[in-house]
Amino acid sequence: MSIKPKDFVPAKPHARVSTGEVIQILREKKGWTQEELAKRSGMHANNISLLENDRVDIGKRRAEQLAKAFGVHPAIIMFPEYEAAEIKKAA
Repeated sequence: MSIKPKDFVPAKPHARVSTGEVIQILREKKGWTQEELAKRSGMHANNISLLENDRVDIGKRRAEQLAKAFGVHPAIIMFPEYEAAEIKKAA
């Protein structure tokens, strides 16, 4: 079986939320404060606030830390526009 570039189609965005909004949504659905998420992820609460307000970029390491705390795949946090269905499941 040969796969050709024309066999692929671009993914379509499903949601219009930012990474910060996803973090906040998941945190609030769990009933956690920013301090609680900070403890569970090994991050500082100030960084959680900065991330939720989209003041800093998430980066791979932070996405992995948060994903582990939430019990989700890091792509759900890093690429919310493509993972809307998974966000709904996780929340």
